Amino acid sequence: MKILIKTKLVIVLALTMCLQLNAQQAGKTLKVLLIGNSFSQNASRYLPQMAEEAHVKLVLGRAEMGGCSLKRHWDSVLVNDIDTNRGKAYKGQSLRQLLQSQKWDIVTMQQYSLLSGDEGTYQPYATKIYDLVKKYQPDAKVFVHQTWAYRADAVNWGMIASEKRAENNREMWEKSRAAYHLMAKNLGNLPIIPSGDAFYQVATDSKWGFKKDTAFDYANPVYPALPSQQNSINVGYSWGKDKKLQFDPNHANEAGCYLAGLVWYKHLLKGDPTKLKFKPAAVSDEFAAFLKATASKN
Repeated sequence: MKILIKTKLVIVLALTMCLQLNAQQAGKTLKVLLIGNSFSQNASRYLPQMAEEAHVKLVLGRAEMGGCSLKRHWDSVLVNDIDTNRGKAYKGQSLRQLLQSQKWDIVTMQQYSLLSGDEGTYQPYATKIYDLVKKYQPDAKVFVHQTWAYRADAVNWGMIASEKRAENNREMWEKSRAAYHLMAKNLGNLPIIPSGDAFYQVATDSKWGFKKDTAFDYANPVYPALPSQQNSINVGYSWGKDKKLQFDPNHANEAGCYLAGLVWYKHLLKGDPTKLKFKPAAVSDEFAAFLKATASKN
């Protein structure tokens, strides 16, 4: 009887703590500044919906430019130092202005995907940007966003050294992962948002991984036919307004944006991706369940 009473007390206490944590989370505001590019835009696309479900008011600040490297971010700071009317690369604002605009809880940093596998492209720019962040936001928690490798059927891969590209998605993932982890270590063992690991796990899964449609005639495509792209987490093939076949193996499609968002949700909002109800309409229930399970492990 005593054991039963103690067990019930433990359960009641655990439930009470969960309710308290949920109450604290409800109505919370989280302010996140993203220093990035189109990949951070992809990763944060569905984060507001996830935060809303968790009853968190999410404020996103965007220091983003398409194809923007760490060097290019820092170059804009140097330009702005010389002339305050210039170097306003983020919709008319400079990085310094964004950092001073309000108190940020979290700041994320990432490299341009094309350069992500080349360790030599990270420094000294990562350190300079980090120091600038800490100058104006000393209490902000800085995260390194580990971006993903391109789709398995990409023609060109990211750089892994000067004038040398990765040979496949595995090498791009391995080299970029190592470079991001080195960046995080050099900046004081910063926490990492491992979107790249989650993407690679999905891409190489025996059941759910994307497989190129070998029956499609890529050399002579006929509008509006497209190759099968089942379970792709990258944009891939599409038809442009000029009825020309386009190929983007780099950026995330809706499923990829969802996957990255789930990883961000876990690391920034400390939530359990498997408990989320939200999903984009274009992602099937079965695939969404797999993506949530994958994100929960990364």
